Amino acid sequence: MYLKHALALSAILASGGSIAQQCPADKQALAYPASKKIDQVDDYHGVKVADPYRWLENGNSDDTKAWIEAQNTLTQGFLEKIPARAAIRERLTKLWNFERFSVPFKEGGRYFYSRNDGLQNQAVLYTVKQLDEEPRLLLDPNKLAADGTVALAGIAVSPNGKYLAYGTAASGSDWNEWKVRDIESGNDTADHLQWVKFSGASWAHDSSGFFYSRYDAPKEATKLADVNYFQKLYFHKIGTSQDNDVLVYDRPDQKEWGFAGHVTDDGKYLVVSISQGTEQKNRVYYKELGKTGAKMLPLLDDFDASYDFIDNDGPVFLFNSNKDAPKGRIIAIDTRRPEVGKWQVIVPEAEQTLQGANVVGQRLVLDYLKDARSQVKVFTLDGKLVREVALPGIGSASGFGGKRHDKETFYSFAGFTTPAAIYRYDLASGKSSLYRQPKVDFDPSAFETRQVFYSSKDGTRVPMFIVSKKGLKLDGSNPTYLYGYGGFNISLTPAFSVPNLAWMEMGGVYAVPNLRGGGEYGKAWHEAGTKLQKQNVFDDFIGAAQWLIANKYTSPQKLAIGGGSNGGLLVGATMVQRPELFAAAIPAVGVMDMLRFHKFTIGWGWTSDYGSSDNADEFKALYAYSPLHNLKPGTCYPATLVTTADHDDRVVPAHSFKFAATEQADQAGAAPVLIRIDTKAGHGAGKPTSKQIEEVADRWGFLTKVLDMRPAPDAGAVAGNPPEPSAD
Repeated sequence: MYLKHALALSAILASGGSIAQQCPADKQALAYPASKKIDQVDDYHGVKVADPYRWLENGNSDDTKAWIEAQNTLTQGFLEKIPARAAIRERLTKLWNFERFSVPFKEGGRYFYSRNDGLQNQAVLYTVKQLDEEPRLLLDPNKLAADGTVALAGIAVSPNGKYLAYGTAASGSDWNEWKVRDIESGNDTADHLQWVKFSGASWAHDSSGFFYSRYDAPKEATKLADVNYFQKLYFHKIGTSQDNDVLVYDRPDQKEWGFAGHVTDDGKYLVVSISQGTEQKNRVYYKELGKTGAKMLPLLDDFDASYDFIDNDGPVFLFNSNKDAPKGRIIAIDTRRPEVGKWQVIVPEAEQTLQGANVVGQRLVLDYLKDARSQVKVFTLDGKLVREVALPGIGSASGFGGKRHDKETFYSFAGFTTPAAIYRYDLASGKSSLYRQPKVDFDPSAFETRQVFYSSKDGTRVPMFIVSKKGLKLDGSNPTYLYGYGGFNISLTPAFSVPNLAWMEMGGVYAVPNLRGGGEYGKAWHEAGTKLQKQNVFDDFIGAAQWLIANKYTSPQKLAIGGGSNGGLLVGATMVQRPELFAAAIPAVGVMDMLRFHKFTIGWGWTSDYGSSDNADEFKALYAYSPLHNLKPGTCYPATLVTTADHDDRVVPAHSFKFAATEQADQAGAAPVLIRIDTKAGHGAGKPTSKQIEEVADRWGFLTKVLDMRPAPDAGAVAGNPPEPSAD
């Protein structure tokens, strides 16, 4: 129920108690579209589980299409009546209209980088020979589709600088097509590769072609849902048909193995990382490319840890690995004497978590996380510390790519209120110089970022970033958006976001806890939020909400939660476990059916984090928190806006469809339960700027309505009523 005093709630929460739920009776519930129920019951290890909305898994059926249309009509009708929505869209458009650059890289005597002039749907790829000369447009994805729904999914430049291999994704799908462009002329060759997924491209040293991975052609009608097995590694020679591509390696006996081929900078080896789903472990095989009849040889075949290849000195390979080092270390393995006892530790494990490593300018550049903040250190190739890179502040640094002979590298640096700036780093002097700095229409000095630590249910210390306007009153009245992920070893670090900036301008608080399941503190932190321990992630998220309420940042009637993909699962699980704790929930492209997720596209790969309902013990844990299966009739759930997309072939939209239909049927109160189903969009990557603005305007507009937000003193119409007519 809604309590008048946050302290009273805090006392109950702190004691581990629960609150009997009562729904407000003074509002009228929405009339939801009819969602038919079918008699579908499955047996899981003797437990009968109903699945009445199974028919919504068929996205091509007339019934599902009609249901989608009816739901979108209801949702858009609701959103269109929100006064603040148009003003929010206008402000987002103004904020988003700033020049953005990617980190430059150099290959074949040229620099390459992408640039978005502000409101372009997709960033444009440019090339220059000297950084101070006028750039030449090389590839404009905006010309590939009038509505901006075709995005670049990957690029690879040939060592001689003659060719650009590039992948495109249409409407957000994970299925990519790859083509080749002649860099000098700007024209595409006849090369055209299809059915590529979860793969980049790595060129042969002589620029004759590249290695890539793909699947067999799927059935056209079900290509966005069918399970993906048996990836294969190929070599494509420039100027030939894909039908003539050479199969380099596959494993018909291992349907779950995925292959990522990488040619070493000296061109002598093909190093193949072999993964199995999203497991944070891999195998490493290699092949001598200049040796006639050379076979693919196993180097690391125990699948016991992660081994990220960095570089090589002839037959000696350098890896970033968590083998016997949960937070990571740098090791050297001589392929001629690969026994574990003969490995050499170059940089031992540190207190901080090692996120990435590169060899540039005869130096090792290592990227660490210290309490979810970037810390970058430079070492000699034999492991002696040279210096720590002086970063511009507290935030996230990325980049630092290059090759051994390079004298420079580039990196970006961003914070919650610091737009990503690009820096050039001189390896010899250790000095950073600003290369590109965006100008955004806001005053960063008006905001502040705090990092706090709180205790989760089991006493685990969890960090959380809190970002807001300065001078925030801690009286429990602040609308707060609590965002989380907590899975797959992914770390949430400070990042600049136009949507979040707009939210804070409206008077909102943005909070990001670094939940277990992520990679912020290494292997142990990740594993503490997986499989039978997944509930820890939800407890951490609930603990963050309790801390924000107890410390008067917000109150249950002003608290919203959000997250996407695995974060959508997080939102779904916590809102059904503690519905009284939140006023609103926005689960995006979420994994909601934890009993059937592994039956679609690449879902089977997530069993390393989640477990599988095929296993009796894991089924019990999954069933206990599965968002879809823990919705209960007659419960007062928070106002909910489920978001998904018709071309999401990562987390198929059926997850969101079934969850929304069930929650609408079970909702006892008047709080709206809506689903927003985007068209010609996927899981999120490559989404056009125009679609992002529309989606965020709907999200924040929804929250202004359900959280009963009032305009901030300097936010004008953004958070409340429309502005007065202009005198002009």
